[in-house]
Amino acid sequence: MKKKSIGLLTIGQSPRVDFTPSIQHILGDTVDIVEAGGLDRIGNDDFHSITPDKDEITYISKLINGQSIKIGKSKLLPLLQEELNKLEEQVSAVIMLCTGDFPSIISNKPLIYPDKILSHTVQAILPKGKLGIVIPLEEQRNTLTQKWKSTGVKFCVEVASPYEDSDIKGAAQKLKNQGVELIVLDCMGYNETHKRDAMDGSGLPVLLPLTLTARIVAEYV
Repeated sequence: MKKKSIGLLTIGQSPRVDFTPSIQHILGDTVDIVEAGGLDRIGNDDFHSITPDKDEITYISKLINGQSIKIGKSKLLPLLQEELNKLEEQVSAVIMLCTGDFPSIISNKPLIYPDKILSHTVQAILPKGKLGIVIPLEEQRNTLTQKWKSTGVKFCVEVASPYEDSDIKGAAQKLKNQGVELIVLDCMGYNETHKRDAMDGSGLPVLLPLTLTARIVAEYV
């Protein structure tokens, strides 16, 4: 059987050794993974050029040195487009490793957005009741609140970063206390350990975009 190739496009730097092995495990050894990052061509001395402007949509991702970095959306988009153009020459489809929305990105091959998979899954399994959402940054609260409002789902939000020493278990417990029935960790940076922490803190089912997206892609390939 001929191997298929899937691209992983992170908004930070590649390779993402923190979660690519989890995706590879789900996709299996018949699928090759090719990684690229929006910040791969940005040197440490130039990180100031991607700093978010005031009131700009802000993302957070991980650098290969293990540190996290905040990125302004307007600076990120052209970098992502450039990396995507090159990545598509090597793969049959690409996973965007971010739960954000990038409608201006142009793709010539299937570009799989975890955000769409996540929102449709929530609507499918939680037509009623309240959703709990854990997000990485307080600066993202307004943007993500507007995003989830568009789904029509009732929800509440707590903040706990996957990249810092934060209390994800405690955040999940707070959501539980607010009457939620399902929790979403709304960032691709959250991993299986974070999911277990959220489940331990709440006793509720928890959706992890990383593994959820990988399982959908495994069906596709």
